[in-house]
Amino acid sequence: MKAPSFAYAKPASLQEAFDLLQNPNAKVLAGGQSLLPSLNMRLSSPELLVDIGGLKELGGISVHENSIRIGALTTHAQIEKSAQIKQHLPLLAQAAPHIAHAAIRNRGTLGGSLALADPAAEYPACAVALDAVLHIAGKQGARRVKASAFFKGLFETDLQPGELLVAAEFPLAKTSDKSVFLELTRRHGDYAIIGLAAHNSRIVFFGAGTRPVVASHAASKTTLREAKEGLKQDLDPPADLYHSSATKLHLAGVLLERAWNTLSTSH
Repeated sequence: MKAPSFAYAKPASLQEAFDLLQNPNAKVLAGGQSLLPSLNMRLSSPELLVDIGGLKELGGISVHENSIRIGALTTHAQIEKSAQIKQHLPLLAQAAPHIAHAAIRNRGTLGGSLALADPAAEYPACAVALDAVLHIAGKQGARRVKASAFFKGLFETDLQPGELLVAAEFPLAKTSDKSVFLELTRRHGDYAIIGLAAHNSRIVFFGAGTRPVVASHAASKTTLREAKEGLKQDLDPPADLYHSSATKLHLAGVLLERAWNTLSTSH
Protein backbone atom coordinates (compact mmCIF):
# COMPACT_ATOMS: atom_id res chain seq x y z
CA MET A 1 0.00 0.00 0.00
CA LYS A 2 1.00 3.62 -0.42
CA ALA A 3 0.87 6.38 2.16
CA PRO A 4 -1.91 8.99 1.90
CA SER A 5 -1.03 12.45 0.66
CA PHE A 6 0.49 14.81 3.23
CA ALA A 7 2.48 18.03 3.44
CA TYR A 8 6.06 17.92 4.68
CA ALA A 9 8.10 20.45 6.65
CA LYS A 10 11.60 20.26 8.13
CA PRO A 11 12.00 22.97 10.78
CA ALA A 12 15.40 24.55 11.38
CA SER A 13 14.73 25.28 15.06
CA LEU A 14 12.67 24.03 17.96
CA GLN A 15 10.58 27.20 17.87
CA GLU A 16 9.74 26.60 14.23
CA ALA A 17 8.80 23.02 15.09
CA PHE A 18 6.48 24.23 17.85
CA ASP A 19 4.84 26.63 15.41
CA LEU A 20 4.26 23.85 12.88
CA LEU A 21 2.85 21.56 15.55
CA GLN A 22 0.05 24.02 16.22
CA ASN A 23 -1.63 22.21 13.34
CA PRO A 24 -3.79 19.63 15.16
CA ASN A 25 -3.38 17.21 12.26
CA ALA A 26 0.43 17.30 12.24
CA LYS A 27 2.60 14.30 13.12
CA VAL A 28 6.21 14.34 14.28
CA LEU A 29 8.71 12.43 12.16
CA ALA A 30 11.93 11.41 13.96
CA GLY A 31 13.46 8.07 12.96
CA GLY A 32 10.25 7.07 11.19
CA GLN A 33 10.57 3.38 12.01
CA SER A 34 7.01 3.18 13.39
CA LEU A 35 5.35 6.15 11.70
CA LEU A 36 6.27 5.33 8.09
CA PRO A 37 4.89 1.77 8.20
CA SER A 38 1.69 3.10 9.78
CA LEU A 39 1.37 5.61 6.93
CA ASN A 40 1.91 2.93 4.30
CA MET A 41 -0.74 0.75 5.92
CA ARG A 42 -3.11 3.75 6.10
CA LEU A 43 -3.30 3.46 9.88
CA SER A 44 -2.32 7.13 10.11
CA SER A 45 -3.27 9.98 7.78
CA PRO A 46 -1.78 13.29 8.99
CA GLU A 47 -2.09 16.50 7.02
CA LEU A 48 1.49 17.45 7.82
CA LEU A 49 4.68 15.61 8.71
CA VAL A 50 7.07 17.68 10.82
CA ASP A 51 10.55 16.23 10.34
CA ILE A 52 12.61 17.07 13.44
CA GLY A 53 15.61 15.04 12.28
CA GLY A 54 17.71 18.15 11.64
CA LEU A 55 17.38 19.59 15.14
CA LYS A 56 20.83 18.94 16.57
CA GLU A 57 19.79 20.17 20.03
CA LEU A 58 17.63 17.05 20.35
CA GLY A 59 20.58 14.67 20.00
CA GLY A 60 23.53 13.65 22.09
CA ILE A 61 24.40 11.96 25.37
CA SER A 62 25.76 14.08 28.22
CA VAL A 63 26.86 13.04 31.71
CA HIS A 64 26.22 15.41 34.61
CA GLU A 65 26.99 15.24 38.32
CA ASN A 66 24.07 13.01 39.28
CA SER A 67 22.41 12.15 35.99
CA ILE A 68 22.85 11.31 32.34
CA ARG A 69 20.78 13.10 29.72
CA ILE A 70 19.93 11.48 26.39
CA GLY A 71 18.51 13.63 23.62
CA ALA A 72 15.30 12.45 22.00
CA LEU A 73 16.93 11.96 18.59
CA THR A 74 19.66 9.69 19.92
CA THR A 75 19.37 6.43 17.99
CA HIS A 76 19.18 2.94 19.42
CA ALA A 77 22.51 2.18 17.74
CA GLN A 78 24.17 5.16 19.40
CA ILE A 79 22.87 4.02 22.78
CA GLU A 80 23.99 0.44 22.09
CA LYS A 81 27.53 1.55 21.22
CA SER A 82 27.96 4.29 23.85
CA ALA A 83 30.64 3.72 26.49
CA GLN A 84 28.87 6.30 28.69
CA ILE A 85 25.62 4.33 28.56
CA LYS A 86 27.44 1.07 29.30
CA GLN A 87 29.10 2.64 32.33
CA HIS A 88 26.27 4.73 33.76
CA LEU A 89 23.08 3.04 32.47
CA PRO A 90 23.82 -0.67 32.09
CA LEU A 91 20.10 -1.49 31.88
CA LEU A 92 19.75 0.54 28.67
CA ALA A 93 22.96 -0.99 27.34
CA GLN A 94 21.47 -4.45 27.91
CA ALA A 95 18.14 -3.49 26.31
CA ALA A 96 19.31 -1.79 23.12
CA PRO A 97 20.53 -4.90 21.23
CA HIS A 98 17.08 -6.47 21.67
CA ILE A 99 15.35 -3.72 19.70
CA ALA A 100 14.35 -5.06 16.27
CA HIS A 101 17.30 -5.34 13.85
CA ALA A 102 20.43 -3.31 13.14
CA ALA A 103 18.90 -1.38 10.23
CA ILE A 104 16.06 -0.20 12.47
CA ARG A 105 18.38 0.57 15.38
CA ASN A 106 20.39 2.82 13.06
CA ARG A 107 17.32 5.00 12.42
CA GLY A 108 14.96 4.55 15.36
CA THR A 109 15.27 6.97 18.27
CA LEU A 110 14.90 6.94 22.03
CA GLY A 111 12.36 9.78 21.91
CA GLY A 112 10.34 8.08 19.21
CA SER A 113 10.11 4.87 21.20
CA LEU A 114 9.11 6.66 24.42
CA ALA A 115 6.58 8.94 22.70
CA LEU A 116 4.95 6.06 20.81
CA ALA A 117 4.48 4.15 24.09
CA ASP A 118 4.12 0.72 22.52
CA PRO A 119 3.41 -1.58 25.49
CA ALA A 120 5.72 -4.25 24.02
CA ALA A 121 8.66 -1.86 23.55
CA GLU A 122 11.83 -2.03 25.63
CA TYR A 123 12.64 1.61 26.46
CA PRO A 124 9.38 2.59 28.23
CA ALA A 125 9.87 -0.21 30.76
CA CYS A 126 13.52 0.73 31.21
CA ALA A 127 12.60 4.37 31.79
CA VAL A 128 10.11 3.41 34.51
CA ALA A 129 12.55 0.96 36.12
CA LEU A 130 15.29 3.60 36.19
CA ASP A 131 12.98 6.35 37.50
CA ALA A 132 13.75 8.55 34.50
CA VAL A 133 12.51 12.11 34.10
CA LEU A 134 11.26 13.06 30.64
CA HIS A 135 11.83 16.59 29.36
CA ILE A 136 8.92 17.97 27.36
CA ALA A 137 8.67 21.31 25.59
CA GLY A 138 6.17 23.22 23.51
CA LYS A 139 5.07 26.69 22.57
CA GLN A 140 3.83 27.27 26.13
CA GLY A 141 7.16 26.35 27.73
CA ALA A 142 9.01 23.35 29.15
CA ARG A 143 8.09 20.81 31.80
CA ARG A 144 9.43 17.60 33.34
CA VAL A 145 7.45 14.41 33.89
CA LYS A 146 8.43 11.23 35.72
CA ALA A 147 8.41 8.21 33.42
CA SER A 148 6.07 6.48 35.85
CA ALA A 149 3.48 9.21 35.18
CA PHE A 150 4.20 9.65 31.46
CA PHE A 151 2.73 6.40 30.14
CA LYS A 152 -1.05 6.57 30.41
CA GLY A 153 -2.29 3.59 28.41
CA LEU A 154 -2.16 1.87 25.04
CA PHE A 155 -0.08 4.20 22.81
CA GLU A 156 -1.12 7.02 25.15
CA THR A 157 1.21 9.39 27.00
CA ASP A 158 1.19 12.66 28.91
CA LEU A 159 2.31 14.57 25.79
CA GLN A 160 -0.15 17.34 24.97
CA PRO A 161 -0.97 18.62 21.46
CA GLY A 162 1.89 20.73 20.13
CA GLU A 163 4.48 19.31 22.57
CA LEU A 164 7.70 17.43 21.87
CA LEU A 165 9.65 15.02 24.00
CA VAL A 166 13.12 16.60 23.86
CA ALA A 167 15.21 14.43 26.20
CA ALA A 168 15.22 11.79 28.90
CA GLU A 169 17.25 12.16 32.09
CA PHE A 170 18.34 9.14 34.13
CA PRO A 171 20.00 8.95 37.55
CA LEU A 172 23.57 7.70 37.32
CA ALA A 173 23.91 4.07 38.32
CA LYS A 174 25.98 3.34 41.43
CA THR A 175 28.56 0.57 41.51
CA SER A 176 26.36 -1.38 43.93
CA ASP A 177 23.28 -1.18 41.68
CA LYS A 178 21.92 -4.28 39.98
CA SER A 179 20.26 -4.16 36.58
CA VAL A 180 18.73 -6.99 34.56
CA PHE A 181 17.03 -6.93 31.17
CA LEU A 182 15.33 -10.02 29.73
CA GLU A 183 12.72 -10.68 27.08
CA LEU A 184 11.16 -13.64 25.33
CA THR A 185 10.46 -13.44 21.61
CA ARG A 186 9.55 -15.94 18.90
CA ARG A 187 12.61 -14.77 16.92
CA HIS A 188 15.29 -12.21 17.69
CA GLY A 189 14.04 -8.80 16.61
CA ASP A 190 10.35 -9.65 17.02
CA TYR A 191 8.21 -7.81 19.52
CA ALA A 192 8.47 -9.31 22.98
CA ILE A 193 5.94 -11.89 24.11
CA ILE A 194 6.85 -10.72 27.60
CA GLY A 195 9.82 -8.79 28.94
CA LEU A 196 11.40 -7.61 32.17
CA ALA A 197 13.46 -4.53 32.96
CA ALA A 198 14.70 -4.38 36.54
CA HIS A 199 16.91 -2.03 38.48
CA ASN A 200 17.62 -3.02 42.07
CA SER A 201 14.24 -3.83 43.63
CA ARG A 202 12.19 -2.07 40.94
CA ILE A 203 10.90 -4.70 38.52
CA VAL A 204 8.94 -3.60 35.46
CA PHE A 205 7.33 -5.86 32.88
CA PHE A 206 6.50 -4.99 29.28
CA GLY A 207 4.17 -6.84 26.95
CA ALA A 208 2.12 -7.42 30.10
CA GLY A 209 -0.51 -4.68 29.84
CA THR A 210 -1.36 -1.43 28.10
CA ARG A 211 1.74 0.25 29.55
CA PRO A 212 4.80 -0.77 31.59
CA VAL A 213 3.68 -2.68 34.68
CA VAL A 214 5.57 -2.31 37.97
CA ALA A 215 5.66 -5.63 39.82
CA SER A 216 5.55 -4.11 43.30
CA HIS A 217 4.21 -7.20 45.08
CA ALA A 218 6.84 -9.47 43.58
CA ALA A 219 9.64 -7.01 44.32
CA SER A 220 8.66 -6.74 47.98
CA LYS A 221 9.21 -10.45 48.67
CA THR A 222 12.36 -11.98 50.10
CA THR A 223 12.21 -15.40 48.42
CA LEU A 224 11.70 -16.37 44.80
CA ARG A 225 8.71 -18.56 45.66
CA GLU A 226 6.98 -15.65 47.40
CA ALA A 227 7.89 -13.32 44.54
CA LYS A 228 6.34 -15.60 41.94
CA GLU A 229 3.17 -15.74 44.01
CA GLY A 230 3.22 -11.95 44.33
CA LEU A 231 3.53 -11.69 40.56
CA LYS A 232 0.00 -13.08 40.24
CA GLN A 233 -1.23 -9.93 42.02
CA ASP A 234 0.86 -7.64 39.83
CA LEU A 235 0.12 -8.96 36.36
CA ASP A 236 -2.95 -9.79 34.32
CA PRO A 237 -1.38 -9.84 30.87
CA PRO A 238 -3.63 -9.65 27.81
CA ALA A 239 -3.69 -12.65 25.51
CA ASP A 240 -2.34 -12.27 21.99
CA LEU A 241 -2.79 -14.29 18.80
CA TYR A 242 -0.42 -17.01 19.99
CA HIS A 243 -0.34 -16.89 23.79
CA SER A 244 -3.05 -16.97 26.43
CA SER A 245 -2.98 -14.69 29.45
CA ALA A 246 -2.06 -17.69 31.63
CA THR A 247 0.85 -18.57 29.34
CA LYS A 248 2.20 -15.02 29.45
CA LEU A 249 1.90 -14.95 33.24
CA HIS A 250 3.84 -18.22 33.40
CA LEU A 251 6.53 -16.79 31.10
CA ALA A 252 6.73 -13.68 33.28
CA GLY A 253 7.49 -16.00 36.19
CA VAL A 254 10.21 -17.67 34.14
CA LEU A 255 11.86 -14.30 33.50
CA LEU A 256 11.54 -13.34 37.16
CA GLU A 257 13.25 -16.58 38.15
CA ARG A 258 16.08 -15.95 35.68
CA ALA A 259 16.59 -12.45 37.03
CA TRP A 260 16.25 -13.28 40.70
CA ASN A 261 19.81 -14.36 41.47
CA THR A 262 21.15 -11.01 40.27
CA LEU A 263 18.42 -8.93 41.84
CA SER A 264 18.27 -10.75 45.18
CA THR A 265 21.61 -9.30 46.23
CA SER A 266 19.88 -5.90 46.34
CA HIS A 267 16.88 -7.09 48.34
